Parts: sequence; C-alpha cells; structure tokens
Amino acid sequence: MEGVAVNPFDLHGRVALVTGASSGIGAEAARALGAAGASVGLVGRSPERLAASVAAVAATGAEAASIVADVCADDAPGAIVDEVLGRFGRLDVVVHSAGIYLQASLADSTDEVFDSQWLTNTRAPYRLTRAAAPHLGPGSSIVFISSMSGHVGSPDDSAYCASKGAIELIVKALATELAPQGIRVNAIAPGNVRTPMNVDILAGSGVEDEIVAATPAGRIGLVTDIGPAVVYFASAASAWTHGASLVIDGGMVAL
Repeated sequence: MEGVAVNPFDLHGRVALVTGASSGIGAEAARALGAAGASVGLVGRSPERLAASVAAVAATGAEAASIVADVCADDAPGAIVDEVLGRFGRLDVVVHSAGIYLQASLADSTDEVFDSQWLTNTRAPYRLTRAAAPHLGPGSSIVFISSMSGHVGSPDDSAYCASKGAIELIVKALATELAPQGIRVNAIAPGNVRTPMNVDILAGSGVEDEIVAATPAGRIGLVTDIGPAVVYFASAASAWTHGASLVIDGGMVAL
C-alpha cells in the first residue's frame, strides 16, 4: 500500500530529545523511544537520576546520552540542542516532558506559584521548540506532554490548568505553522498517572480512592500507558497527524 512503511513505528536511525527524562513520564518516554530503535538524548537537572534513565534506555540496545540542564535557564535551549547535535549529528524528535505541579487555591496562590509553573510548563518548551525547529527536517516530530488539566478545569489547579491550556493552543498554532516544513506538532494529555511528582498527593488520606472512583477505567494511570503514545507521535505511524491532543486519562474527561 502506497506510503505505508513495513513497520511505521520503527525509529531506527532517528534521534530523539526528551526533557524531564530523569523520572516519571519523561523517563518512560525515553525508554520507549529507545525500545523502538531511536537514539535518545535525555535531559534533566540531576546527573544521578539521569544515570538510571540512561541505563534503562541503553538496556533496550539504543544509544543514549545524558544532558544535564535546567530547561528554564536562559541559555538552556541552545545548549541542549547543540549537545544533541554534537553527540548524534541530527535531531528528529523533541518530547517536552519536563513539568511541575503546584496545587493551590486562588486564595492561597501567589505570583510565584503561577510564574514557576508557567516558566517550566509553558515558556521552557516553547523556547526549546524555537531553538530545535531549524534543525528538524521533513518527517520530524515535536511532542508536548500536556495534561487533562489543559482540557478541563479543577478546583485549586487554576495556575496549572492555565499552563497546560496554553500548551494545547501552542500545539495547534505551531502545527499549522510547521506542517508545511514537514514537521508534526502534537500533544499527549495524561490524566492521573502515578509518578514521583504526584506520589505525595496520592498518598493523602482517601485521595487515591477518590480519584479511582471518579475514573471510568477504575485505576490510576501508569507511565507505561503513556510511552506507546509517544512512540506513535514520534514515528511515521502519525505521518498525517498534526495539531492533535491525545487524552490518556482512563476516561475522566469523557464524563
């Protein structure tokens, strides 16, 4: 069949960059991309935590490189892209997984609560995309890890929802802008996934039971629920998918 690869999910020969790769969804995204054949540059702030993620990617047989950087730093975008290009000679896939979550009601929120989430969740991936785009060729892919909170509001989450809602429209705008260059831009919007970022929240009295009861699928998500979607958007399987946001939340947004 014309235009269909033998294995459209095969990423051999491709180079991926994953931020927030030291734990959680970012670490699993990097491992899944490596398992699909990609070489992976893993970005995080902690060399020690990155080492474990790099080892997990290397265990798939893929080449992996540790890139220690704070994505919010002024010089981070150019430095990260330069390091990937210096190590692998090309860049095909960018996965924006670095993010923070600070829960606060409007009454208890501060400028810092809003600004820190905006800088990490929204401004940083936008700046890195701007630095990476000139080095991406036809067939390349940019994947933003958004959130179901970019689709629905929830109490005590207004600043976080704002940061992720902005990502949803950044994805749509950039998809229309970069599609003529053959670059795909899409989002994955996870629901409540068990990660180091929310482990303390889930441990609160009755919190996990309440979330599970409100989730049609009847469980908390796992990072392994997200990895295959990253591979899909990174690969030729999504060759005609531009500006999409795939909600993976056990059915909560469908209610």
